Amino acid sequence: MEEYALTSEMIASGIVLVVTFIAIFTEQIHHMERSKVAAAGAVAMIIVGQIYGFYSPEDALEAVDWNVIFLLAAMMTIVSIMIPTGGFQWIAYKIAAFSKGRLYLMLCLLGTAVTVISLLLDNVTTVVIFGPLIILIANAMKVSPVPYLLAAALLSDTGGIATLVGDPPNIMIGSAAGISFNRFLFTMGPIVLVAWIVCLVMLKFLFKKELAQTPAETSQEVPPIPEKRLWQASVLILGIMVVFFMLHNALHWEPWFVAVLGMSALVLVSKRIVMDHAMEHVEITLLMFFIGLFMVVGGVEHSQFLEYLGSHITPFVQADLLTATLVLMWVGAFLSAAIDNIPFTAAMIPIILGMEQQGINVAPLWWGLAMGVGLGGNGTHIGSTANVFIVTISERLAREQNDRSLAITPGVWFRKGAPIMLGTLVAATILFALFFDYFARPIS
Repeated sequence: MEEYALTSEMIASGIVLVVTFIAIFTEQIHHMERSKVAAAGAVAMIIVGQIYGFYSPEDALEAVDWNVIFLLAAMMTIVSIMIPTGGFQWIAYKIAAFSKGRLYLMLCLLGTAVTVISLLLDNVTTVVIFGPLIILIANAMKVSPVPYLLAAALLSDTGGIATLVGDPPNIMIGSAAGISFNRFLFTMGPIVLVAWIVCLVMLKFLFKKELAQTPAETSQEVPPIPEKRLWQASVLILGIMVVFFMLHNALHWEPWFVAVLGMSALVLVSKRIVMDHAMEHVEITLLMFFIGLFMVVGGVEHSQFLEYLGSHITPFVQADLLTATLVLMWVGAFLSAAIDNIPFTAAMIPIILGMEQQGINVAPLWWGLAMGVGLGGNGTHIGSTANVFIVTISERLAREQNDRSLAITPGVWFRKGAPIMLGTLVAATILFALFFDYFARPIS
């Protein structure tokens, strides 16, 4: 392993990285949006890089993983077109009608629907769609919406880990490591399914009292789908996209191109859709955050500071790859529960790539990282953006109805989410240990 001496360039880039990350992680305190912090960090890194001669604006542009940016933007546009069709509302009300007052069945069905959608669409979008619908259904049945809101966030966070496009950290890992859609699904799918079932079973016991309520009789009819033709076309195009995602290696297409192809097809099919409206739900601030973050981490990488850190981690990884994988998974989970999982993922990717260049089989480290940051998001209300949205709408409902029991406070989330995080991590640890040879198969 090549020895790296700590240089002034490394120290300077490390200071910019640490200050940027601290500012991102303390967003709740100083109330400066993380996208602003990432942009400021990127500018600072470029200036410091030019002063010390290790980074330039051109290097910063090259450091951005545009595959991630275009993939996220295209999927957001697809969702923006699908939401107004009314198809998602139809699914939610159909589930409520089918459950016929059996509350745990309704929780399971809603959780399953949210999870299936989260396999292709990001978790935030999924809970933004289903959160308000869950509240409407719960109010009609005169039951607390808290178990179903929590289940939507927890199960979408968990289920999203299974696919390459289900969670932003997965997109980042898959793009950096060159992992195909199929490889990601077939490797992570089985272990995520077990974790998802553990989550669902634990929810039954954690909300035993609430799920034992007798709901009010409701004659609420399932509303028709206002834009039925567009909804059907959207579902068909999503299905074709899944096939192309699975074939993208054989077709020599990057995942972002499949997403853009699907978006273009949907835009052409929906002739009445105005592009300005279709782009309304694209989270430009999130894309700015990613671009800024890539530029910051790229600067640290150019200064060789990440190689310096990797040189101290590599001997431990070489000595015991299984233990290193499990440590990464648990550390990633606890950090993701306390802070945002995207910056941690962004920082770990070049370190793992550096180990790969040293001839180490890093395949299990990719899977451990994806599993850890995904499951860790369940632990606290700030563990993922989807969690923050669910907490926000529950607090608004509590204020409107003057009933504090309807609010999902940080304490409530911790009491319900932390046990689920630990339970799913234990299940994942056992499976990693039992089938480590499977997870250790080289990526290429």
